[in-house]
Amino acid sequence: MTTTSNSSASSSFAPGKSAGRSTLPTTVVVPTLCRPSLQVMLDALANGQGPPPAAVIVVDDRHPGQDASPQRLADTLADLGLVGLRVVSSGGGGPARARNIGWRLAATEWVSFLDDDVVPDPDWRRLLAIDLAAAGPSVAGSQGRVRVPQPSDRRPTDWERSTAGLASSLWITADMTYRRSALSAAGGFDERFPRAFREDADLGLRISASSGVLTTGQRWITHPIRPTDDWVSVRQQRGNADDQLMRRLHGTSWRSLVNAPEGRRSRHLAVTAAAAAAVSLRAMRRRRLASLAALTWLGGTAEFAYARIAPGPRNWPEVRRMLTTSAVIPFAAAWHTASGTLRHWRAQPWRGLPELVLFDRDGTLVHDVPYNGDPNLVSPVHGAAEALDALRSRGVRTGVITNQSAVGTGAIGLDQMLAVNRRVEDLLGPFDLWRVCPHGSTEGCACRKPAPGMVKDACQTLGVDPGRCVVIGDIASDVDAAQAAGAVGILVPTPATRVEEVSAADRVSRDLTRAVEDILAGRW
Repeated sequence: MTTTSNSSASSSFAPGKSAGRSTLPTTVVVPTLCRPSLQVMLDALANGQGPPPAAVIVVDDRHPGQDASPQRLADTLADLGLVGLRVVSSGGGGPARARNIGWRLAATEWVSFLDDDVVPDPDWRRLLAIDLAAAGPSVAGSQGRVRVPQPSDRRPTDWERSTAGLASSLWITADMTYRRSALSAAGGFDERFPRAFREDADLGLRISASSGVLTTGQRWITHPIRPTDDWVSVRQQRGNADDQLMRRLHGTSWRSLVNAPEGRRSRHLAVTAAAAAAVSLRAMRRRRLASLAALTWLGGTAEFAYARIAPGPRNWPEVRRMLTTSAVIPFAAAWHTASGTLRHWRAQPWRGLPELVLFDRDGTLVHDVPYNGDPNLVSPVHGAAEALDALRSRGVRTGVITNQSAVGTGAIGLDQMLAVNRRVEDLLGPFDLWRVCPHGSTEGCACRKPAPGMVKDACQTLGVDPGRCVVIGDIASDVDAAQAAGAVGILVPTPATRVEEVSAADRVSRDLTRAVEDILAGRW
């Protein structure tokens, strides 16, 4: 994850005062493809009435090949004067991943999601302050109100009517604020939803079922209708695959739970089946039946086109678009429905990523050299740097917890141990936290693994629920410390690991790379 901050960014995202002003107890997270509308949205946010948010995190969701540069984007946005502005990159992982990276970087009580193409009202900040102040302990989230301007001189087009549906959608992240604790407990957005579609409804269902009530606030945003091309309605059919994931996760009644219209999928499937039957029967020389199937397809297509044309402006460009796309949409809908069904038929509930991964040092991150006080002897295990970079790129914090009794016995000095730790960071990058126990096994301290002290302290220091923490180590004391603290332990055996330790461990990975791959896939 590439990151940069402008000169007004604070080193901490905690709420409080900035430049003599009180701030809202929320971090605004904005995923973006760096459209021109981003600057318009941030300008409206910066110049609104009321206290500013404690921080603003802009997540550049462009792929690296699209000339994505957090520093260049931060330089462009620096003149807006937003408090705590930070720009990070998701590497093009999609809106769900971009939002996950953003909220994991936040340290405020609340996290407010805004899309990069909306315009907050001038009093948005003031009303958000009222909404959050009114949110009691049972409230896990607050939804903003959305207006979608429609043309006043003609009937709306099919695309304009589709966008207008956002005004009545539940929990859309065009303007949605959640408690950070609720996001953490739910594991954030399900990254199996690759588009800005259904991922917000899925999260709303999970949080409302587990963490509290979702309310509607007083604040408003405007969601302009973006210009688009003739084929946008065909591309929208990809959402049928996402609907199959929703069905798998939330059951057949999920649409009623999120106020989603039924749509025309059953008709699209019937029209597609009629077309397929016409072709097959024609090949079998059953011409009368083939003609009947073809007429069924033609009639279904004509009915669909009329249903889209009738409420619209009925000018030639719109009629042409409706005629051409109405012939294609049923096939696209059927294809994406089938592919989504196959892709997600075994989908399990989303667990998300942990907020913190703690590593044992010797034998896990670096090769074990007993009582090592020489930085020159530090040698990372294979794949350690890449594994850590993978976690950091997804916004997962990392730390080291290590028993170093050699310091307590005087075998090595404290300065020597610190020099070794610095060398580890030189080779593997910075960690969010280090915890070291210098005591021997007979001293009865609460920090030496397998005691849970270092794990608990690390979680408390970083504000992480132990249940969202993973500990990776090479011996039983590492995973036992995790279990005692309420965290998840993963054993990565080395030749020094005893057979009975491997047999007793709940989770075992063959190497550090596989352990981190499993974590990033939600298998932890």
